[in-house]
Amino acid sequence: MIITAVGSYPKISPQSIAPNLRTALSQVEAGRLTEVAFHHIEEQNTREVILEQAAAGLDLLTDGQIRREDGQTYFARRIKGFSINGLIRYFDTNTYYRQPVAEAKLEWAGPISVEDFRFAAACSTKPMKAVVTGPYTLARLSHPACYADLRTLALDMASILNREALALQEAGATFIQFDEPAIVRHKDEIGLLEEASRIVTEGVTAKSAVYTWFGDVDGIAERFFRMPFQVFGLDFVMGEGNWRAIEALPNGKELAAGIVDARNTRLEPVEQVVEAIVHLSYYLPRGRLYLNPSAGLEYLPRQNAQAKLARLAESGRRAQEMLWHE
Repeated sequence: MIITAVGSYPKISPQSIAPNLRTALSQVEAGRLTEVAFHHIEEQNTREVILEQAAAGLDLLTDGQIRREDGQTYFARRIKGFSINGLIRYFDTNTYYRQPVAEAKLEWAGPISVEDFRFAAACSTKPMKAVVTGPYTLARLSHPACYADLRTLALDMASILNREALALQEAGATFIQFDEPAIVRHKDEIGLLEEASRIVTEGVTAKSAVYTWFGDVDGIAERFFRMPFQVFGLDFVMGEGNWRAIEALPNGKELAAGIVDARNTRLEPVEQVVEAIVHLSYYLPRGRLYLNPSAGLEYLPRQNAQAKLARLAESGRRAQEMLWHE
């Protein structure tokens, strides 16, 4: 079993040694802090988040997405043809993102997340995964504007993000995760996700994963699991139907199970998490199982996020001990 996070991590903590990012950003906007100084503060916070994940017991880390305003804006700002519009709610959460608008045909203008990945990887003694917002979800959460339909936008996006994935691979990424949560809200568009996935993974030899959250893939599981990824991330907290869906997971494919609630401060009892892990082990060998929260942890206070990860790691160890002695 491999213990990991989904992607985002809370940026602000009263216990943080690094300067407060929100305060620093307001100082930049007011002209009291330079961009270079702000970049240094982002680096300090990223190092701290990486250390917290390692201390919690994770095996595979992320950079916490500290430098990302959100998953959409971070990529769209750096893709030629996009402009950034006003705030819009992110699914049914209390967080918002600035909606990208495709004002012209989109083009890859160069690496987007590569330098951030390199920095994070250099800060960690543990493996680091690269996380990319998937082409279907990024298209779904954008305004198509000059594009005639969602399909054309999504497939152009897939070509662009394929170049990003190849650049990450060249930079040393051995695990690349594509986030596609929008599909659980639009299951009738699974065909488009399949098309986009074939394009975005072309030439990618690093281990690739597709992650969903806030729902299940029940009803589209067979097609979902046939997509060209090695790892499939599912939310078992808000996606009750995923307990049925995993019966369709083919041999040789791996599962990333979101089994602790990323949107609730309540800390799950170890026994409850261990029970879920043992149940999952009936469907697939331990070597094909990743364990993570149900979604990114940005919705929680920092201390709760770290406690969730530590509880997950502890539960994983206990479950492995139980299964080893069976």
